Amino acid sequence: MLSRWSRAIAQISKVGSQGKIKGFVNAENALFSHNYAKVAAVSMPSSVDSFGKGFDNTSVATVKLDKLFWSKPCSLALAKDSPLRIEEPNYEGIRRFFLKLMLFYSKQSKSIRGANVVYKRIISQADIPAIYDVFNLERTFKTTFSLLVLHMWMCLRRLKEEGKEGVEFGQYVYEIYNHDLELRVSKAGVNLLLTKWMKDLEKIFYGNLVAYDAALLPQAGKDDLLNVIWRNVFSEDGGPEPSNEARPPVQAMARYVRREISCLSLTDREAMFSGNFKFTPLVNSPLNSTKP
Repeated sequence: MLSRWSRAIAQISKVGSQGKIKGFVNAENALFSHNYAKVAAVSMPSSVDSFGKGFDNTSVATVKLDKLFWSKPCSLALAKDSPLRIEEPNYEGIRRFFLKLMLFYSKQSKSIRGANVVYKRIISQADIPAIYDVFNLERTFKTTFSLLVLHMWMCLRRLKEEGKEGVEFGQYVYEIYNHDLELRVSKAGVNLLLTKWMKDLEKIFYGNLVAYDAALLPQAGKDDLLNVIWRNVFSEDGGPEPSNEARPPVQAMARYVRREISCLSLTDREAMFSGNFKFTPLVNSPLNSTKP
């Protein structure tokens, strides 16, 4: 896994000096070091649309990691009157007639629109400033990509619970993710290396999903998920386990992941297929800060 990241970052380093890296690596004169372990922190843009509003940086300073993500899981579905809900357009008359002819209301079209909303929910949580501050993470390309994959895995895992239809819907989410990632990498100026780099990222994506699934198997050790999160999200040197000093944020993220998985399981089908759910807020919420 480490060698794959080394190759991917090495490819980026060849073009980083050519200009500004946009999207995942939106930083001026982004120059990456020679290997994965020494990748420099890169400034990332925060989410500014309705999916990610409301974050207050001043609240993070008082966060106590050992108090977070102990509360009882609950559904993440948005309330019917939530301003964050995205509803299917309901046109009438001649407009609806022509849209039906154009297959706007077909099952596939509805699935694609719902998958777009789901992906935006994922992006908003993986890119919101709080997730970096609460878990004491540097905003590097590797970290942002790893958080994106982690939240993709949680959603795809939940969608599998809906059987074949959920798996098919999850494929739409994956295709949107993959297309978005390709556009961002292309905008970064790595067009000549795009195919090989995307293949490396695809291997990392599926490798992470397999590792996360294995860490939740009944026979998995109690620290397996923690160690997988450490290797995939936090570790810079490929160490198999975090040191005692590094454990608190990794433990907190492991609790966060377990709780979100349970919350997603409690989230109804309609919310999952329409994208009308919202991940648990990372700060300023009584839902994630009650220790038993």
